[in-house]
Amino acid sequence: MHPGLSQRASRMTVPQSDGFYERKKRNSIMVTVSLLVISVLILIIGVAATTRTQNVTVGGYYPGVILGFGSFIGIIGSHLIENKRQMLVASIVFISFGVVASFCCAIVDGVFAARHIDLRPLYAGRCHYYSSVEEKDVPCQMSSRASCSLKVKSNTCYCCDLYICGKSRSELGAGYHEYVDVQSCQDVIHLYHLLWFVTILNIVALFLGIVTAAVLGGFKDMGPPLASCEPETLPAPMTCEPQQQVTPYSSYSAPHLPPYTAYDLQNSIIFPAATPSGLSDDSQSGSSYMWASPAPPRYFPPYFSPDEKPPPYSP
Repeated sequence: MHPGLSQRASRMTVPQSDGFYERKKRNSIMVTVSLLVISVLILIIGVAATTRTQNVTVGGYYPGVILGFGSFIGIIGSHLIENKRQMLVASIVFISFGVVASFCCAIVDGVFAARHIDLRPLYAGRCHYYSSVEEKDVPCQMSSRASCSLKVKSNTCYCCDLYICGKSRSELGAGYHEYVDVQSCQDVIHLYHLLWFVTILNIVALFLGIVTAAVLGGFKDMGPPLASCEPETLPAPMTCEPQQQVTPYSSYSAPHLPPYTAYDLQNSIIFPAATPSGLSDDSQSGSSYMWASPAPPRYFPPYFSPDEKPPPYSP
């Protein structure tokens, strides 16, 4: 097996069936797309709440940026096969930071909307809108019949009931008494509703981000079905050598050899030896040639009679 395939197989758990893998993939994409939609809503509504007025700053759209980027990476990583694990790990990291930011912004925006925006004077009709270009000092009548002036800017909705002469609103815990750069006092009501809407969306994104991170964490170690991961088996190489037929030992028989070989025939004839003169020619001819036994013939030295001289030596 290729080293890269073995390393990837050791890190990934192949599911049992194609349907199981597709179901997990579909679930991860669904929760990630849902988180992306919530993140886009947080971003749009948070930006709308921040730009509604000049002196009120809302930070609820920051989690939308982080969660949106993390969910976008998660959607891409769910469709990949090679670099799926790296993409999903990066997505989980961004979603984790977005979950923390959603928790913090939900608390900050909720507390700000509950304590620093008071809509009772608006509903009672005691707030006024100043649309002139130049700034002017507006007299505000307090409950103790003490009069103090309020410097109002252009396009400002102000409430004299929320204004405390000579003291800041942070010291007494009072709400905003003016809202600069608005089209009307109705924008303050819209700002209040947008703040609560962003707070609720951040709470939803908090829990949905936790679920999405858990689903992606379980899906990042899953591979495609087993049939698509196994390498194709290569055919066995063809051998040009002829196949040798092996004869079993039980059926082996000795080859049939001729009864006599050339060596046996060469040594089978015995030439006649010198015989006594008393024997007849017929007896000599009958015993001149005979077949020898398989044993090699014995050596007999030539016999010479006492009266006969040996032949001369010839080289």
